[in-house]
Amino acid sequence: MPRVLYPDVPDKYVTRMDLQWPIYSGGRTDALERAARAEASAAASDVAAAQADLRLEVTRAFWALVTARATVDVVAQALTRADAHLGEARERFKAGFVPPNEVASAEAQLSRERMLLIDAQNQRALASAELARLIGVDLLQPIEPVELLEGPPASPAPLSGLVAEARAMRNERRSLEQRIEAADFQRAAAEAGTRPTVAITGGFDYARPNLRIFPIAERWDDSWDASVAVRWPLWDGDRARTESAQAGRLADAARQRLAEFDSVLALELRQRLLDLESGRAAIEAADQGVRAASEARRVVTERYRAGVATQTEVIDAEGALLQAELDRTRTFAGIRLAEARLDRALGR
Repeated sequence: MPRVLYPDVPDKYVTRMDLQWPIYSGGRTDALERAARAEASAAASDVAAAQADLRLEVTRAFWALVTARATVDVVAQALTRADAHLGEARERFKAGFVPPNEVASAEAQLSRERMLLIDAQNQRALASAELARLIGVDLLQPIEPVELLEGPPASPAPLSGLVAEARAMRNERRSLEQRIEAADFQRAAAEAGTRPTVAITGGFDYARPNLRIFPIAERWDDSWDASVAVRWPLWDGDRARTESAQAGRLADAARQRLAEFDSVLALELRQRLLDLESGRAAIEAADQGVRAASEARRVVTERYRAGVATQTEVIDAEGALLQAELDRTRTFAGIRLAEARLDRALGR
């Protein structure tokens, strides 16, 4: 008589939960974790460097707007002087002291000043739109800065102190250092790939039928298992050595970029300091130029009113004063931009 040892169960349902706990990886896991943290820090430094570049662009656009506004003021004052001179020329023409060509010359000078004012106002509007774009506001919204160009330039510290400060503050340098660290950890992780790994594994089964339980029955049963797994790659096709060499080359390249960055950094700081020094000297020259042009215009105007100077001399004096005032405005703008670039070079 046939005897059934266990029934035939055609349908099988299995659920399993596995757990693996590595207790020794030859340092690979720790190295990979440190490399990932260093790479994340390097990415954060890259973001900070990009934000510093944006701040420099905003600063440049801001001072461009202040410069454009100051230029409008200078040209508007010149236009007022030209308009007053035209009125005086017309009165002298009516009195018969000057020929009609002098009135025409004054009118031409006034028209030129008006064209310069229109161009300066256009430049101010463009500078305002550029600043609005950078700070994320409506381009049509007028921006009126309260800062002035006038003011003594800051006195920077000695070059050696600035270089040390820049090396400590620049995010680009910090990013390179962190990438060197990440590459070193990646190399350590690759070298650890040739070492054995030990892990504790375990699992829990809940199945119908559960093949671990004998005799097999058509019901839900649970079971568990635990083991210690040792893995030692004896041959990996030279993969670990290749990955280690690749990480080493990346670290060497980053070190070379860091050395190049340090050499360029000192040169950049030197250039910014020279820009400030030349700007400081240019301010003194520009102030002297404005004073001399103002005095020359005053003398020529008095001589013109006395009838011993020509209209051409007055127009030339007016043009020289306008040019001197514009040069002074551009000199102050250059100083402010040089200060902003120095701050960027220092990582402030």
